Amino acid sequence: MLDINFIRENADVVKAGAEKKRLEVDIDRLLSLDSERKVLRAKLDDGKAEQNRMSATIAKAEGDERTQYIERMRSVKDGMVELETQYAAILEEWQKIMLTVPNIPDMTVPEGEDDADNQEVRTWGEIPSFSFTPKDHIELMTATGMADFERGAKVAGFRGYFLKGDGVLLANALSQLALNHFMSKGFDPMMVPSLVRRETFMGTGYLPQGEDDLYKTQDGEYLAGTGEVAAMGYHMDEVLECTDLPKRMLAYSPCFRREAGSHSKDTKGLIRVHEFFKWEQIVLAEASHEGSVQLHEEITANAEEFMQKLGLPYHVVVNCGGDLGLGQVKKYDIEAWMPSQNAYRETHSASYFHDFQTRRLNIRYRDAEGKMQFAHSLNNTAVAMPRVLTMIVENYQQEDGTIRVPEVLVPYVGKEILGRRS
Repeated sequence: MLDINFIRENADVVKAGAEKKRLEVDIDRLLSLDSERKVLRAKLDDGKAEQNRMSATIAKAEGDERTQYIERMRSVKDGMVELETQYAAILEEWQKIMLTVPNIPDMTVPEGEDDADNQEVRTWGEIPSFSFTPKDHIELMTATGMADFERGAKVAGFRGYFLKGDGVLLANALSQLALNHFMSKGFDPMMVPSLVRRETFMGTGYLPQGEDDLYKTQDGEYLAGTGEVAAMGYHMDEVLECTDLPKRMLAYSPCFRREAGSHSKDTKGLIRVHEFFKWEQIVLAEASHEGSVQLHEEITANAEEFMQKLGLPYHVVVNCGGDLGLGQVKKYDIEAWMPSQNAYRETHSASYFHDFQTRRLNIRYRDAEGKMQFAHSLNNTAVAMPRVLTMIVENYQQEDGTIRVPEVLVPYVGKEILGRRS
């Protein structure tokens, strides 16, 4: 959430930011409501002050004079009820619009409508060349007993799956490698809840706009699609010590997404599923744009180094304005090569938010001068499973249908070849 004072003083900048993100928000209406809100608030404060003065006068008055003052007090109260009704209606509309005002994208964010307009920043690794026709991960993992999609659909429905045998070993190996790698970068591991209250989703910016993609329980909680939601809520309504920043958290959780609006995309296999597991990098830092930019590059580099350890060819793209979320200032996607699709597919998404999330969640710290500030927040995937399994299986496949284990994972898997029948 942006500061209303900032919006008032920089209305044209906010409008331009919303336009760049291809998001509609009525800033003029918001500012009009804000003016009405302030006027009504002042009248209410004056009315309460008048009530206090009259209460003191009534306490001292007697007889007819006291009766007259009581009548006047009743009139003031009636007027206050009407003002409070008006104020509540204005405040409700004001709050709804405030929740739709997007953060301002960085000036380096390119123009564009959607992910097709994202711009490549760099590439790493060599795209594999096969002496045989490569298979996709569905055929490979089914034939080797690493996954069962038919029974997954029978048990869990659309996009359901079972990981089995070597598929479980590979997923567990990736999780262990991620834990060790990101801990070496100064991140503290946490296992966080997936079942999270609405307030935390509002605070991180996933609600109200993203409600269609969330699973909701009958008790009003939601199932999170990323560990970021719970990890950010961990410090909600707290004041952090400046000396503890930046605070680096590595959050692990099951994740759930309805994939609303994507029913025709990746309907088979493990690229786009309703339930998965993920390690996520989350950072809380001091309120410095330069610091956030530096940390954004750092968490992106952490993920790139992880991909390089796996030997997976990838490229990094900077997301265009139309492919940014409500709160994001800038975002990089890392996309790994998928031989079966002859294309790169997303594995990581690195974003920074300035104080957009922390203002909603009321996460603050005292700076070196003792002034209270809202912290800045950032996040990036560490590893999402089972999606990354698909890239490993396809890039490391052999002609006989078995899969070589990336060298870095051999100590965790316990063997060099997956899918070989004993």
